[in-house]
Amino acid sequence: MTSQDSTTTQTVVVTGAGSGIGKAIATTLAQRGWRVVVTDIDEAAAEQTRAGLAGTGHEAARLDVTDAAGAGRIADDVADRTGLHAWVSNAGISAMASFVDVSIEQLDRSLDINLKGVFLCGQAAARAMIRTGVRGTIVNTASMAAKQGRVPFLADYVASKFGVLGLTQAMAYELAAHGITVNSVCPGFVATPMQTRELEWEASLSGSTPEGVRQSWIDATPLGRLQTPDDVARAVAFLVSEDARFITGEALSVNGGAYMD
Repeated sequence: MTSQDSTTTQTVVVTGAGSGIGKAIATTLAQRGWRVVVTDIDEAAAEQTRAGLAGTGHEAARLDVTDAAGAGRIADDVADRTGLHAWVSNAGISAMASFVDVSIEQLDRSLDINLKGVFLCGQAAARAMIRTGVRGTIVNTASMAAKQGRVPFLADYVASKFGVLGLTQAMAYELAAHGITVNSVCPGFVATPMQTRELEWEASLSGSTPEGVRQSWIDATPLGRLQTPDDVARAVAFLVSEDARFITGEALSVNGGAYMD
């Protein structure tokens, strides 16, 4: 793990922060005064994000979210050195295929990273917070697809993200006794490298074009544009702030009205 200094302030770990939504979350929290531990399975990408953060004291580390021991080491190390005040489980993957064509390997990978990874990282963060007496907060990145199954070619992804919502509620209920809040954010059509791949996949599977699919997503969003990673990051910044200390077990939709519940 690389570090710039040990300035005393609140510390947050963000998973999957080498690009996309995770990078935006790390950037926004750093701008708001958090010390950020940037983690990603791609250590070089994590370091690149860290190098671009405002302020000092930020760190970068490689983390495979399906590695319970690895998550535990990072959580305990941060908790012992600076205090672990927040953990954002953001790492996730997607791959598109018709339901009947989803392979066992793809299903296992989606569930392992999108759900099991959130479970294991949540355990690591909660154990470290409880051990050190920190009344912290955990935020899980879910999806608009965690609230509706009416999503084409993403059955395994939908299943994993529905699981994240149930897990978030279970965590929130049990960890409330320790003063730890747990919430999730549910983004919609976010303009990221992952979305670029999904545009191509959905166009191929539906017989459309990437431009046609992109326009259909905009048309499905009442606010009339694709979402940016910063839109999600600002919602996460709220959930880890003191303003949200009496909110727990919630799934905050951040999708421009594309799905309302």
